[in-house]
Amino acid sequence: MSARSSLDAAYFDGIFDGDDDPWDLASSDYEASKFERTRAALAGRRYRRAIEIGCAHGVLTSYLAPLCDDLLAIDISDKALARARRRVGDRSGVTFAHRAFPGEAPRTPGFDLAILSEVAYYWSVVDLDRAAAWLRTHIAPAGRIVLVHFTGKTDYPHSGDEAVETLWQNLGADFTSIVAQRYDRYRLDLWERR
Repeated sequence: MSARSSLDAAYFDGIFDGDDDPWDLASSDYEASKFERTRAALAGRRYRRAIEIGCAHGVLTSYLAPLCDDLLAIDISDKALARARRRVGDRSGVTFAHRAFPGEAPRTPGFDLAILSEVAYYWSVVDLDRAAAWLRTHIAPAGRIVLVHFTGKTDYPHSGDEAVETLWQNLGADFTSIVAQRYDRYRLDLWERR
């Protein structure tokens, strides 16, 4: 595992400076399929209070909003958030906030869903530990965490597998793994608080 620092706001603002859809989130069949599988894993249940950590420009936010009464979508990049607000509009129950998670995580507990899609591998070991500590104290009983991460090589602080496994090592005593699926180039994990 790498000892590299978490990637910062300047990194992500730079990505959004050069490309409106830097990861083809809104345009690729691969991403659309991934978002549909994420939504399907969460279906069959209504989420009262959810947080999407790293909402980018709101494509997944649009998929998640119908499942949630209150969805807080956060991102470290102001440029990404501006695009997300335009994409999602004034949809009832969706709030956007500029936050560098986990350092600027919400303080109020009681979330029954946390979405970490393509974000945990950007964090240092210290921030992965801080994220796990926050999830442990802020996810309500029977609350869920969904994690979706690319499994190929990255130039980020961690691979998707390393990041998810580090979080699981910290959270496995408090959560049950409901879904652990591997697809072409990504993994989807769903954990439920005991």
